[in-house]
Amino acid sequence: MPAPVRHFTAKARDAKFWNRYTETLPRAELDALHLHKLEQLVDYVYAYSPFYRRRFDDIGLKPRHIKSIADFKRLVPLTDKQDFIQLQQERPPYGDTLTLPLEMVQHHVETSGSTGLPLAVPYSAYDTERVGESWTYGFWAHGIRPGDAMYFAFNWGNFAGFWSCYFGARRMGCRVISGGGADSQGHIRNILRLKPKILISTPTFALRLAQVAREMGADIRGSSIRYTYHAGEPGPFALPAMKQQIDEAWGADSGELLGIAEIEAFAPGCPHRDGVHVNEMNVFSWSMDPKTGQESAEGEIGENIITSYTYSAQPLLNYRSHDLVRRVGRCGCGRTWEKFQGVVLGRTDFMVTVRGTNVYQTAVENLLGAFDGVSPFYQLVLDHVDGNDRMTVEFEPEANIPEADWPALARLVGEHIHKQLHVRLDVKPVKPHGLPRYDLKTKRIIDNRPKELRRMLDR
Repeated sequence: MPAPVRHFTAKARDAKFWNRYTETLPRAELDALHLHKLEQLVDYVYAYSPFYRRRFDDIGLKPRHIKSIADFKRLVPLTDKQDFIQLQQERPPYGDTLTLPLEMVQHHVETSGSTGLPLAVPYSAYDTERVGESWTYGFWAHGIRPGDAMYFAFNWGNFAGFWSCYFGARRMGCRVISGGGADSQGHIRNILRLKPKILISTPTFALRLAQVAREMGADIRGSSIRYTYHAGEPGPFALPAMKQQIDEAWGADSGELLGIAEIEAFAPGCPHRDGVHVNEMNVFSWSMDPKTGQESAEGEIGENIITSYTYSAQPLLNYRSHDLVRRVGRCGCGRTWEKFQGVVLGRTDFMVTVRGTNVYQTAVENLLGAFDGVSPFYQLVLDHVDGNDRMTVEFEPEANIPEADWPALARLVGEHIHKQLHVRLDVKPVKPHGLPRYDLKTKRIIDNRPKELRRMLDR
């Protein structure tokens, strides 16, 4: 019998990039490629999408009007998730946004619904290949290689985010181990028995599994896990304190990818572990001031507006992500793709102004995560009182903190936040296991503000 073929030589496995050519294209060539793709995409949706043709005709926009990237940003109308959810409710399952016949949809997935009703996402066979490719860039930069075994610690369901990760694992040639419907103890037993190299989960679920392992007396630091990789919520590169917690708990190196379920996993983690790069082969994005609509300059915080080249079935153009990001110049890692320093800094609908100070979710989370005595389980409660936003920090103290010491700990946390952010927030300790636990996206923000106010702030 002939020896098995080794698809990657030792030299190839040590390569710095998954695809050096695409990841290091000069900016001028990237911009020229974007313009070509955007022109083709506008032609495509005008010809095949009743939704976009109606939108364009309403404002007199024709594909020939797009002659530059500036034209695309300025002329193509912004879209939002609610536009598509409304159409899907009126004409299920996909409304009139499909650009392919229904029989060409080969895979149905959905968003998590964490910000409202779930949005249905149709994949063609082509789409499944493209969404998987984005994960491979981040896997490779993090040290994951073909043949490594990945353990998926969640119930698959219709959640789009980790289906795309599965397509990425297949694209890279990794071995997939599904946790299926196992409970937390079952996941730990599976990991110890099957010895995967990589844990795939949301970051907070990785911390929850670590806690369960300690309660079981299981040594996960000595397990086969060498890397953990996360998406679905702010993770290790957005929250350095969380990275430290995960790395210490698992004895591994945690990584992150930024994705939007209805767009794709569009921003693989930087090997410097301090942000993510926009996959400019699959998407085009720019930032705007969410209040004025003007384009944000490099280094300024703005809302990420994104266009996907990936989905042939349901393209999204100039799509409002509501994610607040800071774009920075060329990164020292060698990639020429745009970089989001600190990943997502907050949301347009979750940024609050408390006594004149803008407070971002990730800023508070980073301070909590680095504070001794505060467990990884906390939430931020938003209210609107007497014409002002108010944020209350609810947290579970670590198990070794006596209940009599909780008020003093809460005061110290509040003083620490005030010193760092120059604003006073209400801080409230909650008994252990008093806050909800989640297997997929953890709901950190509880927004009790009136719905009409939230809609007004989000315009």
